[in-house]
Order: sequence, then C-alpha cells, then structure tokens
Amino acid sequence: MTDTATPRRPHAPRLRRVLGIPATRGHGRFIAGNLIDSLGNGMLLPLGLLYFTTSRDLPLAAVGAAVTAGQLAALPVVFVAGRLMDRHGPGRLTVVANIVSAVGFLSFLLADRPWQIAGAHLLVQSGVNAYYTAQRTLILHAAPAAETRGWFAFTGSLRNIGIGVGALLAAGVLALFGTHALTWLVATAAPLYLLAAFCFARVPTSPPSDAAGAGAAPTPPRTASDDQAGRERSDAGDTRRYLLLVTCNIPFVLSQAMLSVLIAVYATETLGLPAWSASILLVVNTAMVATLTSPLTAHAAPGQPRRTMALGHVLLVCAMLAFAAPAVPGAGIAAWPALVTAIVLFSLAEIFYSPAVSELSVTLTPGATRGSRQSLYQLSWSAGNIAAPALFTGLLEAGVLLPWTVQGAACLLALTALPALKSPAPRGGRKDT
Repeated sequence: MTDTATPRRPHAPRLRRVLGIPATRGHGRFIAGNLIDSLGNGMLLPLGLLYFTTSRDLPLAAVGAAVTAGQLAALPVVFVAGRLMDRHGPGRLTVVANIVSAVGFLSFLLADRPWQIAGAHLLVQSGVNAYYTAQRTLILHAAPAAETRGWFAFTGSLRNIGIGVGALLAAGVLALFGTHALTWLVATAAPLYLLAAFCFARVPTSPPSDAAGAGAAPTPPRTASDDQAGRERSDAGDTRRYLLLVTCNIPFVLSQAMLSVLIAVYATETLGLPAWSASILLVVNTAMVATLTSPLTAHAAPGQPRRTMALGHVLLVCAMLAFAAPAVPGAGIAAWPALVTAIVLFSLAEIFYSPAVSELSVTLTPGATRGSRQSLYQLSWSAGNIAAPALFTGLLEAGVLLPWTVQGAACLLALTALPALKSPAPRGGRKDT
C-alpha cells in the first residue's frame, strides 16, 4: 500500500530556530514592506547632497544649509505622528508615511532653489519620522506576542539587508552611468515607496491584548482618593522610567551616526588610510548586523532587555577604545587591525542593543505604545542624527581622541543608569523588566 500523505519537513523549522527567525508564514506583505522601504532608503537618502550639487550646480554650503533646515523643520512631525497613530493606528500611519516620502522624492525633480530643497527634505524627513514613530508599534500589532523580540531582531536584519542592497544598487548605477544617473535614481524612489505603502496597507493587524494599544481608551480613574493618588504616583513613575529610556538611548543614536559622520574623515585625514577604507568598514557592519542579529538575539542575548542594552553599551565603550587606539600618540598601534576590531565590537553592540531597546520602547510601561511615548522615543533618534554632524566634527577639530572619549563616557553614563529601568515590584509579587 502506497502512503500518499504529505511528507513532513522537520528540517525547515529546525533551521529557522537555529537562525533565530520567527515564523514568517502569513507575514509576507509585512516583510516585503520593510524590505522595500529600506531599499529606497539605501538607494537615495545618502545621495541628497550629491544630487543637488551636481544636477543643480549649487554650492555645497547652500545645499547643506537647506537640507539641515528641512530636517529641523520636520522634527515636530514626530509629535503629530504620535497623535495620528493614537487616532488611526500604526498601520495607517505607516502607509501615509511612505506616501509622503514618495511625494518628497518626486519634489527633488522640481527643486532648484535652496528654499525648494529645504521643502523637499522637509517632506522626505517627515515621512521618515512618521514611519519610525509607527513602525515599532506596528510590529506589536502585526506579529504574534510570543515572538515579539524575534520580530524586532528580524525586522532589524531586513532593514540592514534592504539598505545594503539599495546602496550597492546605487553605487553600481553611478559607477556605470556616472552622476547623470542620479535623476533616474530619484525618479525610481516614488514607485518604491508607493509599493511599500501598498504592502503595509494590506498587512492584517490587531492590537496586542497585553499592552496598551495605540488609540486605546484611557482607563477611567477610581473614585477613592487613595487609589487616585496611587495612580498618579504610578503614572509619574512610569513617565520618569520612559524618559530615562529615551535618555539612555541617545548615546547609542550618536554612536550610530558616527558611521556616516565621522569614520570616513577620521580614517582618511587622521589615520592616512585610503578613501575606500570607510566603505569597507560600513560593509562589514552591514553584513554582520544583517546576518547575525536574529541568531544572536535568539541564542546569546540576556533574557531581560535592559541587561541586553547594558551589554550593548559595554561593547560600545570597548569599540570607542579600539577606534581611538591608532591615534594615541606613541602607542604604535596599527590602524587596520584596530579599526577592524572596533567595527566588529561596534556591530555586536548594535546587534544586541537594537532589538532590546525597540522591545522596551513599546513594553516598558503600560502606555508605551501610545503616540506620545513613541514620539519621545523617536525624538531621541531624530534629534541625535541632526546634532551628530556638528558635534563630532567639532570634537574632531578640537582633538583626534575627543570624539571617542566623549562618546565612550556617554555610554558609561547610560550604563550606570540602566538598572533604574527595572520595573517596580507589584503587591504580592516581583516584577523585573
């Protein structure tokens, strides 16, 4: 008798568990949306300055000032996005954010004056700010609650894969066709972001039952005065803990900005390495984060997110020391071994820290998924990225060791504050976040 039953496939789930990848069946549109959005980011966000200086023949200083003005003007969008998320949910906000980014990149084709360039970057950055305000909460609404950390790690990997592939595509096109192809790259952006919006619009979502969902109605206060006072004290404590999380995240945000702001200048002008050296270090970082985030998060990260964040800050401090080592007078430390060691430590810090802080940003307090809290968290990213160029270039001009020293000290300060993120113990039990 022939057995016609469908053969079992035990190896695929086992491989998935080894790689730390969550169950992806039924989440194809969510995965595609993340990849396509990141692909557009990788292709175009680094090329804004180059596009306007070459295709519009404008001075770099004027373009740089216009870009900065547009990004600063988009900063309040994180608070508007938070309100919209509370009212309409993270799914709709993600769709709108991608449409705004598409319109912003289309406006690049029409902008030829500094004020128009500022307006175009205002639109693009508004879309970026709104997207990342909603994206973490959207993971809670789209993914199973039992695999939250795995999905934060997996989406981080997807983001790095998309950015890396997008950057490689842009580099290949520019190498083959020169800077004249910049216009075609910009024109390609709008369909990409619209396709990402279409994918996100078709993602099925449901508010998590164990967290305060976006737009959830507030719990009515109890009438007893002592209960009301207890609630007020609890709310104040939750707010302080969330503000502490946001503050502890700023050193990590600045560390991330170092890759694009500081490494190239430091490697070439301070250490005398060739211009392509920074690109090699960035490729190492992107490859490590894209391939190792899911398995290391699943198998090597501490169980409590705040302890994983602490591990990330420890690794960042070690990375800052390694980056600084070749510039120490009289140390005689070779540049390449030190920089490779530094970027490996830096990448491991990102691998461990990013999923943990993303998870805590939506689970730390009962109202963490509300738009007001997510706006505060996103503000740490937006403000940090805006401040990083002036901060690090100024420190480097003052002394070649200063950027690494200041950044290492900031990570140490954040490390000492992280134990305060522990949840207060409820009556009759013990709770530890």
